[in-house]
Amino acid sequence: MTRRTTPRTVRRRTALAVAGASMALVLAGCGGEETGNEAAVNDDGSVDLEQVTLIVGDQKSSSQQAMLEAAGEDDTPYDIQWEEFTSGPPMMEALGTGAIHLGYVGNTPPIFAAASGSELKVVQATTYTGLGDSILVPKDSDLQSVEDLAGKTVAVAEGSSANYNLLAQLREAGVDLEEVEQRNLQPADGLAAFSQGFIDAWVVWEPYVSQAVIEEDARVLADGEDVVNGMNFQVASDVALDDAATEAAVEDYVQRITRAQVWASDNQQEWSEVWAEQTGLSPDVTLAAAKKRPLTVLPVDGEVVDSEQEISDTFTDADLLPEAVDVADYFDGRYDEQLAPLVEETADNAR
Repeated sequence: MTRRTTPRTVRRRTALAVAGASMALVLAGCGGEETGNEAAVNDDGSVDLEQVTLIVGDQKSSSQQAMLEAAGEDDTPYDIQWEEFTSGPPMMEALGTGAIHLGYVGNTPPIFAAASGSELKVVQATTYTGLGDSILVPKDSDLQSVEDLAGKTVAVAEGSSANYNLLAQLREAGVDLEEVEQRNLQPADGLAAFSQGFIDAWVVWEPYVSQAVIEEDARVLADGEDVVNGMNFQVASDVALDDAATEAAVEDYVQRITRAQVWASDNQQEWSEVWAEQTGLSPDVTLAAAKKRPLTVLPVDGEVVDSEQEISDTFTDADLLPEAVDVADYFDGRYDEQLAPLVEETADNAR
């Protein structure tokens, strides 16, 4: 029987309202061009994973730590230090400073990070379809279509997947971005502004969509199905991937978290209960969110790159990126062979 080493994990529990940008600033001091795992490489080049600490960015809304544990994939031979963020953009800021080694984000944050000069690679790709990405309005709102957003106040987290959903929806509807008054709000602040009637619409992702619909009488004005790619990524820093010890842990972690994601998609009721406990949301909310997130594991291939290039070009054309990005430079399929069985297993879900 193989001996399974119990991981020594550092768990950081923070509320959804904690400012991710502030967290990134706090963490920046422990970053740099080293990962902290250099001593785990032996003289012969082998790696002692028991001497490795992998620093992983998480969002309470996606709860990767809880998912890993619920799926029974947390028996890592290395330590995991979890750092929590409100959304993808502040997490990518932390990745750029070296404060974390990798993190899980939506389809847009890596593009903004790359345009800002961060050195990173997308090393795993999944899609939940665009069904869970929505534009919300109050149930009794006069707004009936995306076209009606012209002249209205809309909250969205800049640089997030919701940011692209808004841009793509407006483009499809023939509404110029400048016709909409945007408010840059992280999810917790967006929910507060929405519930208090300070904004006309809110663009966000699950489980916030289901929370607003169930608890705040929100109505989905439009969802991202057939409009956005619904992709999510595991993104690692170049520094982490260039260090033999850290890269070995990343390779193992990516396989574990992908198996955990498949488990959560296949066991929606069980996962929704864990998700509810982790987030403090009601089980009704997390189950509704889970049902709108059928998972497909994707190879990090040309199709994924082309889809992301379209997103990047759309932001460039709207003058929302500091410079154009050739996204192919930031995608790395080094783990595709290991993940191929999960790609095949989930292929019928959606793409």
